[in-house]
Amino acid sequence: MKTIVCRFAILAVLWLASAAVYADEVVVIVNPSNALTEISVDDVKKIYLGKKKFFPNSDVKVIPGDQPKGSESRKFFYGGIIGKTESKLKSYWSRMIFTGKGTPPKVIGHDDVVRKWVAEQPRAMGYILRSKVDTSVKVLDLK
Repeated sequence: MKTIVCRFAILAVLWLASAAVYADEVVVIVNPSNALTEISVDDVKKIYLGKKKFFPNSDVKVIPGDQPKGSESRKFFYGGIIGKTESKLKSYWSRMIFTGKGTPPKVIGHDDVVRKWVAEQPRAMGYILRSKVDTSVKVLDLK
């Protein structure tokens, strides 16, 4: 029994450590005209899970942009920040759609396409790998 508990504890620590690494590789971006400079991880989760429709402390509606299934950025974002695997995410959105409680964010494209889309859309929010950031978008600090 002790062996099972120890293995579980080790796996839990490794999973948390990998989630932290993933979260550091991907950043949440908005249009530079957006006054927002930081956002809580909880707000990002709510926006990307369809539970929140507006930027924090604002009456401006947010348009979250997603990346294709299987993309590296999507794995990092949903695994490290949102805390859901692809299969759990699919199950979640199936329930939300079936009950009429929401629809998933629109898939925009990979990092470069998302960055360009966010730069052109004042109400957009996206996520990309940190290495793909340029001056056309603003990176939000996650708190």
